[in-house]
Amino acid sequence: MSGKEGSGGFRKRKHDNFPHNQRREGKDLNSSSPVMLAFKSFQQELDARHDKYERLVKLSRDITVESKRTIFLLHRITSAPDMEEILTESEIKLDGVRQKILQVAQELSGEDMHQFHRAITTGLQEYVEAVSFQHFIKTRSLISMDEINKQLIFSTEENGKENKTPPSDAQDKQCGTWSLKLTPVDYLLGVADLTGELMRMCINSVGNGDIDTPFEVSQFLRQVYDGFSFIGNTGPYEVSKKLYTLKQSLAKVENACYALKVRGSEIPKHMLADVFSVKTEMIDQEEGIS
Repeated sequence: MSGKEGSGGFRKRKHDNFPHNQRREGKDLNSSSPVMLAFKSFQQELDARHDKYERLVKLSRDITVESKRTIFLLHRITSAPDMEEILTESEIKLDGVRQKILQVAQELSGEDMHQFHRAITTGLQEYVEAVSFQHFIKTRSLISMDEINKQLIFSTEENGKENKTPPSDAQDKQCGTWSLKLTPVDYLLGVADLTGELMRMCINSVGNGDIDTPFEVSQFLRQVYDGFSFIGNTGPYEVSKKLYTLKQSLAKVENACYALKVRGSEIPKHMLADVFSVKTEMIDQEEGIS
């Protein structure tokens, strides 16, 4: 037992050799030294940065939740009698999401966005997915990153009203102006997630007797897949990872179009959705085996 204690079990610390009073006086003396003051300022700066990071994470979660609700709302458009009413309601929801993004832009004012990018990337991707989904339903085309960035320029005047037009440099000092620019990675990942929602819209539209939408979605997804194929493995890891999911969505839509073209006249419209769901399960099982 004494051997273990002697080998370091109950070693004395170096400062135990000094009297208690001397240690305490030295501690009081060091607290006002330039080194201690410098480290205190470092502590305050790091604490402020950590608090800001946590606030951005919470805002990103709110953006993600509201964007998902907008996507769920837009999926009702395949069975709703009034398409314009749902589009108007979705625009109101997206305006609420942009108010959250405005808070993110205010938090990042004067900061390097890339230092906090990890905290907000999930919410931005979900927002891109919701906006691009709404834009596809309206125009059957893909919204560009520049168009999304134009929507994320905010100028709040003294009366509290928000103006979406980009202000000049002279107006920046008179009224607060904030903007948030998407990174190309956020845009690409959001578009990649869009393909899954289009696949679901394709299957739902067939179940409601809409035969034209699957072919429009199939052609659009082929163009998106070709664009991602040009990136290949040269882009970020997340983009190449999404490429496999995009390929799965395209295969399911193409199989639905094939069944419509070949067997569409044989199968009653109210049974088409069941046929496609069976085909989708067979594709998933084959991919799981392989």
